[in-house]
Parts: sequence; C-alpha cells; structure tokens
Amino acid sequence: MEHYVTLFDSMFLPQGLALHASLERHGGAYTLWVLCMDEAAHDTLTRLKLPHLRTLRLSAVETPELKRVKEGRTRGEYCWTITPFAPRFVFEADPAVERVTYLDADLWFRRSPAPIFREFAASGKHVLITDHAYAPEYDRSAGSGQYCVQFVTFRRGASEPVRSWWAQRCLEWCYNRYEDGKFGDQKYLDDWPERFADSVHVLQQADLLLAPWNATRFPYGKAVAWHFHGLRLQGARIVLADGYALPTPVVRNVYAPYVAELRTGIERLKQEGFAVPAAPPGRSGARGLINALAHNLWRLRSRRVVDL
Repeated sequence: MEHYVTLFDSMFLPQGLALHASLERHGGAYTLWVLCMDEAAHDTLTRLKLPHLRTLRLSAVETPELKRVKEGRTRGEYCWTITPFAPRFVFEADPAVERVTYLDADLWFRRSPAPIFREFAASGKHVLITDHAYAPEYDRSAGSGQYCVQFVTFRRGASEPVRSWWAQRCLEWCYNRYEDGKFGDQKYLDDWPERFADSVHVLQQADLLLAPWNATRFPYGKAVAWHFHGLRLQGARIVLADGYALPTPVVRNVYAPYVAELRTGIERLKQEGFAVPAAPPGRSGARGLINALAHNLWRLRSRRVVDL
C-alpha cells in the first residue's frame, strides 16, 4: 500500500480529480490523501466519495505556527509553506502508514510508479527527491532549484529530521521570489544530498518523471508521470505558461489525454452542483478542446491560449 498526499483548493479540483483517476488506473494498492485548502474542496470531495481517497480538513490540522505566518503570504505561498507539513499530517492521522509521498496536484500518472519505489528501496535511504533534469535551454536551477518539489517520499520516523528541518525553514521564509539563495519551498532542497547524506536519495532514473522543462530532452514514452506545470484553466480556456516548447508527439499523446481527463472531471463537478465556468457559445466542450489541441498544435508550442 502506497500512501500519497497532495493539497489544493476548490479552484484546482479538476486537476485533483485527474490525479486521482490516473492513480486508479496505475497506482495499484494506494491511498490518496488530500489536504483541502478550503471548505469547498473538502465538501465537494466528501460528496464525490471517490475510492481510495481520504480528505484532511485544513482547519482540523492547521497548527498555531502555521496560522501565525498565514496572513503575510499569498495563497500560493501558503500552500508552499504548508507542503512540508502534509506528510506529517498523514502520519498523525493514520499510525499504520509507513511511507508517504507528497505529490503536486498537477501530476498525472501514465504507468505504474513501481520502478520509482524499487529504486528508492534499493537505496536504503529515508527520503526520495527528484531532479528537475532541465533541458539545457530551460535550465533554471540557479533560481528555481536543482530539485523539484513534485514527488517527495518520506519514511515514518527516520525521515523526520529532514522533514522537520524543511518545515522550519518554510515557516521562517517561503515566498514566490528569489532572495538570498532561497525560492519558495524548493531551493531548500538544493543541499539535501550533502546536508542529509545518510537519509536522502535522488532518483537516478530522471526520465521517469517528466515536465515541460525537459520535454525536449527525454522521450515521453518511459515517463511514469507527467508534471503539468504552468497549465491552468481560466474559465473556458487552458493556458500554458513559462515559455516552454512542447514537441508535437507530447502534445498529442500526453497533453491531449490529460486535458480530456480535466474536462471529464469538470463535467462530474457540474453534476455535483459545483460551479464551473461554461465553455463559450458555439464550442463543443471536451471534443472541441481535443480538436483544438490536435489541429492547432502551434498554439500550444508557442504558449498561446487555447479555447475550449
């Protein structure tokens, strides 16, 4: 049984549903814990009664130290601040959990994650982190960090010195800017392989977790999961940010299926009474979006808006 934890608010529900659907296909025996960052997300997921999903209400786990820093940070910065606490919340909620992996909510599994956990087990370490593995033309490690907070695994007990050190640093400073060698919750990981050499393992199979910043470096076919960084739903449109070029096969075989899954999630949310912005008149929902992706690939590759 693998335990995963992610966090998001109601605006990110479609991505959360897509993540869950991908784990249903590829996750084997698993539980996905969702730290709900607002009541609407918690109430909606409670109504949906998704299999193998357990919710954590923010108000029930939020600590006084987190509340003290909350007012001085944006919504996104606070999500980053609370990320190191999410595995702790799962360990506290269920004493039977021996290992928990933090996932970004915009991650999507394409095949079984078993190869990742086999490598981690063979390492004998207590924490797993992943390299950004940037394509050379998109190397932002100096500002954004060598390692990516997208898939971070902690073993109960032995990983606690690493997790608690990270949590304390994020309480002290966690902002959406580069300052004095820090950026958000992420640059803190840069020296973990040295600072916590006996505990931290860096995934060596870098092509198992891919993202737009390395789509031109690795073939997409081997990827266990794809990180859809910069893809956002804005009403009846999707927007790709940050200026990454996407090879045509990646658009067709990775992005198009993912966006179709987002649309399926949106339709389910509508059925549950959740207010989701409708597509503009004359559009045809998911079918229209897939047509846009298939026949207007240049739009995605040039990072323009694609209408649904």
